[in-house]
Amino acid sequence: MKINRSLRYLLLGTTALFLHACKDNNSPSQQTIDAIDLNRGAIISCGNSENEFGTLSFDVTVTEKAKEDFDLAVKLLHSFEYLEAEKAFAKVIDNDPACAMAYWGIAMSNFHPLWSPPTPAELQKGLKAIAIAKSVNNKSARETAYIDAIAYYYTGWEKSDHHTRSIRLEEAMKKVYTSYPDDMETAIFYALALTAAADPTDKTYAKQKAAGKILNSLSEKAPNHPGIVHYIIHTYDSPELAQLALPAAKKYAAVAPSSAHALHMPSHIFTRLGLWEEDIQSNLSSVEAAVCYAKAAGFKGHWDEELHGLDYLVYAYLQRGDNAHAKAQWEYLQTIKEIAPLNFKVAYSFAAIPARYLLENRIWEAASRLQAPKANFDWQQFPWENAIVHFTRLLGSVNTGKLDSAKAELAILEQLQQELLSKKDPFKASKVDIQVKTGQAWIHFKEGKNQEAISLMSLAADLEDRSAKHPVTPGDVIPARELLGDLLLQMNRPAEALQAYEASLEKTPNRFNGLYGAALAAEKTGDKTKARLYNEQLLKVADPTSTRPELAAVKNYIQNQ
Repeated sequence: MKINRSLRYLLLGTTALFLHACKDNNSPSQQTIDAIDLNRGAIISCGNSENEFGTLSFDVTVTEKAKEDFDLAVKLLHSFEYLEAEKAFAKVIDNDPACAMAYWGIAMSNFHPLWSPPTPAELQKGLKAIAIAKSVNNKSARETAYIDAIAYYYTGWEKSDHHTRSIRLEEAMKKVYTSYPDDMETAIFYALALTAAADPTDKTYAKQKAAGKILNSLSEKAPNHPGIVHYIIHTYDSPELAQLALPAAKKYAAVAPSSAHALHMPSHIFTRLGLWEEDIQSNLSSVEAAVCYAKAAGFKGHWDEELHGLDYLVYAYLQRGDNAHAKAQWEYLQTIKEIAPLNFKVAYSFAAIPARYLLENRIWEAASRLQAPKANFDWQQFPWENAIVHFTRLLGSVNTGKLDSAKAELAILEQLQQELLSKKDPFKASKVDIQVKTGQAWIHFKEGKNQEAISLMSLAADLEDRSAKHPVTPGDVIPARELLGDLLLQMNRPAEALQAYEASLEKTPNRFNGLYGAALAAEKTGDKTKARLYNEQLLKVADPTSTRPELAAVKNYIQNQ
């Protein structure tokens, strides 16, 4: 069998086994399939029910016997259950090795566009799968277009970054969508490609709005489709658009109750809107499912999705002033030593959970001494996450009068920022830059340089407003504009502080410290109406059993009005 030039180009750099990928019956050899090193096994379901992942039917060239497994694999793919999706696609391959789209599914399962970019091993696996998919002749023109589109993402990965390749995929999927405008799955995957390729600095949200328009047009036709409801949440996961995703957020867990990610994902929107009780319940369910999954999968330790849920859970508890439950999660985190897979989500949760607890409660001395938690990974591999620990130490040192220590932590942050720039990771570098400017601002303030402090803190807040929140986090450990309010309040400039707090609350509604700061600033300006408004809102948000000392002052203020 002859291999065309395009296939020869794609195979460059991969195993020579693919030169013999097809036999006379159009099926790849078992040796070729084995070279992909597919994940196999029974599908693990640890949600609120068993094997309920939504409803869909994907038009595909596959044997009748394998069709049900293919649909299940796509359902899992739509809920970002990537390992389980790969196992399901592997089962399709075992039953129908000539199904080209099953290999497309393997490539898609290793893509995970909205989280961390694929590892080199995952990229190699995707390339191998695409090579087989291209070599199989028994596929429709639509299927060929799907396979060609994902190939645009994987091909030449060594020479281009994840975002650039995501744009290539988006452009390719647009052509597929234009060719098959009435095909539901094509529209859904194109919407995902739009969201994945969106520029995080584009505050017009042009691509997200385009994706949302497509998804919303399909939602009534397929109300239980996991991809539609899931991608609506991701598409509108921003302060300006979050309200549009609330119906989907309230629905997704019921559409795919067997997916741990489906149980967690609604909390992205609940967090954006300050719906803390809903946020807590969502993540309690997702963490429980993640623990179950780790045990069922035979992990030596914990699953990374558990830690991701824990970070969101701690954040929500803190906004209700529920220190008891927040601290219990931190103490539990300290018992976790083994996690799989090791990735930036794990490092972020390990850094953010203790930082949030200490900074939100202003436990400055302990913050100044915070150490990076010990686990089975090297912190040097995660500069952004490591910066959170040093940022916490900096703010703790500043607020305990240890300016030399604060300046030492600032120097480390500047070094970590440069490291991220050298790695060509501008998004994470910008996040550390915000911490650098915040640290400089507070050091200047403690040195009596108030105007310099305000200028730097304002700049940090402006930079944060222009940057996107990464899906890995419920929010920055402390919003920069809220810290600007704190700074102005300590300078006895309450009117300006109130403006800062109110602006922060627009983007991060119902934050405990934001509401308390706004109430305090309003009181100092003599605006009793706003002071009462924010105090009452804080009491409404706070857990009735909270022991936060601020709440005693709030109750006292209201009683004396």
